[in-house]
Amino acid sequence: MQEDSNTPVLEVSNLGVSFQSGGKTVQAVDDISFCLHHNEVLGIVGESGSGKSVTSLAIMQLLPKPAALIDQGKIMFYDGSANVDILAQSQRQMELIRGNRISMIFQEPMTSLNPVMRCGEQVAETLRKHKHLNNREAKEKTLQLFEEVRLPDPKRAWEAYPHQLSGGQKQRVMIASAISCDPAVLIADEPTTALDVTVQRSITDLLNRLREKYNMGIIFITHDLGVIADIAHQVVVMYKGRIVEKGTAAGIFSAPTHPYTQGLIACRPPIDFRYMKLPVVSDFLNKTENENSGIQTVFSQTNIEKPEERKQRHTEIYAAKPILEVKDLSVTYPDAGGLFKKKSVQHAVNDISFDVYYGETLGLVGESGCGKTTTGRAILRLIETSSGLIRYKDKELTKLSGSEIKHLRKNLQIIFQDPYSSLNPRQTVGSCLTEPMKVHGIGKNNAARKEIACDLLSQTGLLPEHFNRYPHEFSGGQRQRICVARALSLQPEFIICDESVSALDVSVQAQVLNLLNDLKRNYGFTYIFISHDLSVVRFMADRIIVMNKGKIEETGDPDLVFQKPESPYTQKLIDSLPGKKVIG
Repeated sequence: MQEDSNTPVLEVSNLGVSFQSGGKTVQAVDDISFCLHHNEVLGIVGESGSGKSVTSLAIMQLLPKPAALIDQGKIMFYDGSANVDILAQSQRQMELIRGNRISMIFQEPMTSLNPVMRCGEQVAETLRKHKHLNNREAKEKTLQLFEEVRLPDPKRAWEAYPHQLSGGQKQRVMIASAISCDPAVLIADEPTTALDVTVQRSITDLLNRLREKYNMGIIFITHDLGVIADIAHQVVVMYKGRIVEKGTAAGIFSAPTHPYTQGLIACRPPIDFRYMKLPVVSDFLNKTENENSGIQTVFSQTNIEKPEERKQRHTEIYAAKPILEVKDLSVTYPDAGGLFKKKSVQHAVNDISFDVYYGETLGLVGESGCGKTTTGRAILRLIETSSGLIRYKDKELTKLSGSEIKHLRKNLQIIFQDPYSSLNPRQTVGSCLTEPMKVHGIGKNNAARKEIACDLLSQTGLLPEHFNRYPHEFSGGQRQRICVARALSLQPEFIICDESVSALDVSVQAQVLNLLNDLKRNYGFTYIFISHDLSVVRFMADRIIVMNKGKIEETGDPDLVFQKPESPYTQKLIDSLPGKKVIG
């Protein structure tokens, strides 16, 4: 029997959460209220630090103690005939609710799953605990759940360890675990962040199907309004711990009233025209009351790139010789085989050819495993090629010695996807920037190198006083700016951006994309921009290459590829773009 849709399954009233840090009190969540109903998706959207994840942890009673304090409010869970005051429950009582009646899918499945425990056993453990099934029953139920979340091979997934599954498959294991006990409430905390657009779409479609089947209420937390537009019925927008706007998804997206919401919607690259410079949230928050409301007041037609200007720029770019030539490139990995399986060779990149021109941004786009990152790393000789030619300014890179490649890397730089793992946590920002300069003989002495580094910090939107700080003291967007500054420290000509904005908040993403374009205009850089996000690549790229299974599916001007894709695979990527009503 389905519950009355007018009765909320969860009600949060005037919730406040503060943290004690260094003798100071930080208010992370301030007086927020909302209701969730059965068979409804409530989207909570906001940037990092907005308080959305803290809210979900408060509902689950997973906040770290004693650092975190719920200093006001009430959280009521209406479980059938019983009304449960979540904040009045003991830890023992919460263990009976958590994972059973209220479940949660965490943002990063690799860190949420036990790396030394088989995936099937991790789900079966939940069933044994809450449903009191024996080992055989728990395994049968787990395999049924793996079928339900559409894992391609449930028996293989049962035996697999987390590292043996793709990101999307790991997320499906997490979903199977979360729904294993038929919860009334499912909290999905950034479940699609950094996933391919096709995997994003499959995950949101799966959650919608499960919601309807089990009559669940879902709280879907994300920084991406595009994803929210595809899945949510009601939307709550959070900023600095407070709710600044809430309403139906249709109402929020058609007529946002708060400047912060307007900014979040506007900073996503549109797909039907191209801004010269992407709007950012601060443009909207800094508007005066005398200005007209609405997104178009911030950027007029002068900020939209004219087709004739783009055509003229391309005529100049493609009239010159290429700076980089890639011919018949292949990269293979040996498959060790097994008892009943012969050894074989796996093609990560399979006989691809393309040129990159001076001053161009070439976009490489495709799903995880398509070979785009392998291509970028092969160009820089960070991995070895199996065959083919890579020529940079008449130098054949595959024939250079180690010392010659080391010298050439001054001109060829890369910005990696994850800024935190790219930076040495034991090095200050200043050391991260000046050490490569010292290796390559840039700057007369330490004082000169420090001056260059501080200038780079300023150019990338940071402050000179950040020179002596460590990476953990910065936000994700700031760390990515440090990585950009480090790449610039060697005064390169050619930069490969490998998924360098995929895990950032949309507003921070817009800032970094604008920064990369500004630097390109000021210094004449050439980019290869690697991403799974077609809308971002369309904004950045002069030309686009779509890759699939190690091969090139099609190439051309991004506008033409979007309007008339030649390949069904490209059409599938375009169709999977989240929130076309937001970004279109």
